[in-house]
Amino acid sequence: MSPRVRRLALPLAAFLASVILVGVAVLALIGRPEAPAGSSVGGPFALTAQDGRTVTEADLRGAPFLVFFGFTHCPDVCPTTLFEASEVLRAAGPEGDRLRVLFITVDPERDTPEVLKSYLASFDPRITGLTGSPEAIAGVLKAYKVYARKVPTSDGDYTMDHTAMVYLMDSRGAFVNGFDLKRPPDVAARDLLRFL
Repeated sequence: MSPRVRRLALPLAAFLASVILVGVAVLALIGRPEAPAGSSVGGPFALTAQDGRTVTEADLRGAPFLVFFGFTHCPDVCPTTLFEASEVLRAAGPEGDRLRVLFITVDPERDTPEVLKSYLASFDPRITGLTGSPEAIAGVLKAYKVYARKVPTSDGDYTMDHTAMVYLMDSRGAFVNGFDLKRPPDVAARDLLRFL
């Protein structure tokens, strides 16, 4: 091998190696829409639905479902997210009859089953509101790694700061990833239906 070829070979080999490494990293990210094995988001729960029945994670197995944490006194993010979820469920059509969305309160002090029932009457009936004791809600918040904090307001009341992510759970109840509702409902519905 001539000295000139040897001089060019090392930088060329380094360049090719970096291109291959970047390509492998990109493929790994693109090809992995699901959470890594052993993801610790989610878990067992027993909460009360807006109709008074007890709902557990086992009741949801067999179809994918979305989970959103919020509260009924929320001025904007919560109703907007529930509207978007309703539109996705509607766009899923009859094929999406088994799909469910859970709206789990971060404010069990005010969000009783009756309050949830009244609040959710404006949204798709496949959205189930869940509440429970402060301890039960704290357990679910911890399991889903949700941040929620009571914030006093100037009028002596309070609001809630909270994580606004929508969680996609598969038909076994395992966490898949965050689910993007900020896109055309038919696109989001197709994405959700592929987990059926």
